[in-house]
Amino acid sequence: MLEVREIHTYYGDSHVLQGVSFEVNKGEVVCLLGRNGAGKTTTMRSVMGVVPPREGKITFLGEETTGLPPYRMVKKGMAYVPEDRRVFPDLTVEENLEVAYIAARREGRWNVEVILELFPMLNRLRNRKAGHLSGGEQQLMVIARALMANPAMLILDEPCEGLAPIIVEELEGVIMEIRQEVTILLAEQNAPFALRVSHRGYVIEKGRIKFHGTTKELMENQEIQSRYLAL
Repeated sequence: MLEVREIHTYYGDSHVLQGVSFEVNKGEVVCLLGRNGAGKTTTMRSVMGVVPPREGKITFLGEETTGLPPYRMVKKGMAYVPEDRRVFPDLTVEENLEVAYIAARREGRWNVEVILELFPMLNRLRNRKAGHLSGGEQQLMVIARALMANPAMLILDEPCEGLAPIIVEELEGVIMEIRQEVTILLAEQNAPFALRVSHRGYVIEKGRIKFHGTTKELMENQEIQSRYLAL
């Protein structure tokens, strides 16, 4: 579904990604693991077209998408949940979801009622304004909102960051539920969480992929865990 080949991405003169390559097959959850500053977010932003790579190639659903702007990627079926939660604070949870559905105009399984059934915590808060939610509740809502676009692929950038354990537990349940129907690329510092919900993983350090394998291989590789994941 997604193929990234030898991309080099810069912020000004800073060479952040230095030949990153990976792939995500349909029906997989693939995690990108690494410490803070390793290049995870830049990789996600490159794939989504927020920060286009200067070199390399990105292919999504069989078409080259290198350098396409984010709105084109959304139309092609990619949904992106960035680190910073961007909610409509004066709209309720339900209204935030409805706006996403109307804007995407993509038919599929996910609608407001199905999403709220999937996210019990949000269902209880459906009439509360998003600006009055906790950070964890907002994070659940922006993930739910991304699903409202009925994407072929969901990109989650550090979804566990700053979340209380009870929110992480609900998020884990959601990912395990939806991964049968939505392909997911996940960047995460919380390696235990990421390895529980993923099929395969890549380890990135200083803008380079250092290791890739199944989650079982990653969990059993003590050297990789201690050197790159601080486990």
